[in-house]
Amino acid sequence: MKAPLTPLSFLARSASVYRDKLAVVYGEQRYNYAEFQRRVFRLASALRKEGIGPGDRVAVLSPNTPMALEAHFAVPLLGAVLVMLNTRLAAVELRWILDHSGAKTILIDPQLAPILNAPPMDYEAFLATGDDSIGDVPEPGEDSLLSINYTSGTTGFPKGVMFSHRGAALNALGEMLEYGMREDSVYLWTLPMFHCNGWCFPWAVTAAGGTHICLRQPAPEAIVAAIRAEGVTHLCGAPVVVGALAHYAAQNQVRFDHGLRIITAGAPPSPAVLRAAEEMGAEMFHCYGLTETYGPMTLCAWRKEWNKLPADERAQRKARQGVPYTIFGTDVRLVDEEMNDVPADGQTMGEVIMRGNNVMIGYYNNPEATEVAFRGGWFHSGDYAVMHPDGYLEIRDRKKDIIISGGENISSVEVEKTIYEHPAVLEAAVVAIPDNRWGEVPKAFVTLKQEGAATADDIIAFCRDRMAHFKCPKQIQFGPLPKTATGKIRKNELREKEWAGRDKRVN
Repeated sequence: MKAPLTPLSFLARSASVYRDKLAVVYGEQRYNYAEFQRRVFRLASALRKEGIGPGDRVAVLSPNTPMALEAHFAVPLLGAVLVMLNTRLAAVELRWILDHSGAKTILIDPQLAPILNAPPMDYEAFLATGDDSIGDVPEPGEDSLLSINYTSGTTGFPKGVMFSHRGAALNALGEMLEYGMREDSVYLWTLPMFHCNGWCFPWAVTAAGGTHICLRQPAPEAIVAAIRAEGVTHLCGAPVVVGALAHYAAQNQVRFDHGLRIITAGAPPSPAVLRAAEEMGAEMFHCYGLTETYGPMTLCAWRKEWNKLPADERAQRKARQGVPYTIFGTDVRLVDEEMNDVPADGQTMGEVIMRGNNVMIGYYNNPEATEVAFRGGWFHSGDYAVMHPDGYLEIRDRKKDIIISGGENISSVEVEKTIYEHPAVLEAAVVAIPDNRWGEVPKAFVTLKQEGAATADDIIAFCRDRMAHFKCPKQIQFGPLPKTATGKIRKNELREKEWAGRDKRVN
């Protein structure tokens, strides 16, 4: 009387219950849940004819297309392991991941094939080689390996994070519950599916019987057009993606009145970004997690009494990372170096550690890194936060991003939030730079809004009026900021340029 927990069951149910309902939209291509399942069967069948079976790794290099979505079901259906590849990596990085994962085959989008000098793939033709019925397939063990997701590798070689069927299923169900996803939900794919398997939303949307809107290039104008044309109810994105969308909406007098919900994560969002998103008519959800936790693991669960607060205070509350998805057995603590819990006073920083159903199996073929990450029986995130008296955590920094100036800890996130309040600022990143007197001091890299105007002195003075002077940036540099494929600002690149030729402090 026990069935294994697996996201594969979500498609089986929706293909039965919602068989005639619209499942996937990609340009002019539209198909219902029954057709969605048949396409998954064809892909699985075609892969099996190519010799793919249980335990084999199948890599996918694709934007947010039906191929990427269908692979999330077809590959594990065979008992094989899905390896989604970051579309912005260089050829040498992709080849390293392919070699490390032991991928037996790769599904590659025609526009991306030149990166690996691969022949263009006709996906629809490949599907045609498969059968509408898959026949016998192995029943997955719920703790068996479903996918491997490679980290960005900003501090060395990428690490392959292993997801299980059980963890993926539970995280997807948590998202469906927390974000109010139902059969009438319409989800727009602005978040790359290669990032933590799209935070498990390929499975969450399918579990709800919602509609997937696949979008190849998530530029703000394309996002707005899709929201209007398809009645989008949900989308995800890093704060810089949300900020760009909100800025575009403000510039073009765009407002959504049909109940758009935006889930943001990936970096602590500034209250200014959250306010701007709400001004365009979106209901914002703020969550927190890592690749190692299947994407989102905590949510800033909203309390009705906070609706009475002024807009600025509401945004400050919503900028917290919140509480865990506790209904699925997830624990989160803030601890010091000896793994003692720090006081819940909103001031004392501790490292965020986690354990539970939504924590990875470990790092693929890397037992040393796995052992370090799970020291003391908990996963160590490397993120530092404070716990507020009400039990809500708030990220203050990555361990490597904390600025230690004259022996005082400065949260780069706190400084960034202040800079974002300046009306001319579109994006900001703060890193430590060397200083002969203090050891290191903050420097801010700022992108101004197209219509914005501000000098370095303006930004510094703005900060000095709002925070302790030792926390304020000593230098400002204007210009575009380097970003990852998921929209995170690459603070490591900014920091490394500033410390080139100097001895870096050890974190």
